[in-house]
Amino acid sequence: MTTPPNHTDPTIAYYEAEAEPFFNATVAVDMTPLYAPFLARLTAGAAILDAGCGSGRDARAFRERGYEVTAMEPSAPLARLAEAHCGLAVEVRRFQDIDWHARFEGIWACASLLHVPLAELPDALQRLARALRLGGVLYASFKHGQGERERGGRRFTDLDEAGLAELLRQVPDLSLIETWTTADRRAGREQEQWLNVLFSA
Repeated sequence: MTTPPNHTDPTIAYYEAEAEPFFNATVAVDMTPLYAPFLARLTAGAAILDAGCGSGRDARAFRERGYEVTAMEPSAPLARLAEAHCGLAVEVRRFQDIDWHARFEGIWACASLLHVPLAELPDALQRLARALRLGGVLYASFKHGQGERERGGRRFTDLDEAGLAELLRQVPDLSLIETWTTADRRAGREQEQWLNVLFSA
């Protein structure tokens, strides 16, 4: 596991301070219904990047299904917890530092790109597009809404369908496959709506 340069990102600082509570709150959430549309577009054993893997929950699920999984997480303490849970090395890396080229058939960015500032999202998505092989699939999820906000020490970029369309105009290497909205899968958070997105490279 590599260590990133010093940073002043308050969201990463939040996850460094709250790594264990966040891990405990998210590691057991059943995300199986969200895996299906993503995995249906991948071949058996495909290479998947879990980009912003958090607790390592999804990386472990994909590994157990026989996929070749690479995991990254910008918070070093959270990455260590994820490593222990998913049984994989987790690289400490931000979206803004991704430099893979044609490495993955699938990229899973579940509730992670939403922490990238809106002005930096086109570049982050372009980096993810370059990391995909031709025809590869990217899944991403955002809180359904508009604009940027801060909540509890973390920053969020919310997106609705119109905001997504505007964003995609700045990312020529990605095409939209489909979008759908879902309720939060954590107990007590069901009123929160998520925009789920599948892109192709």
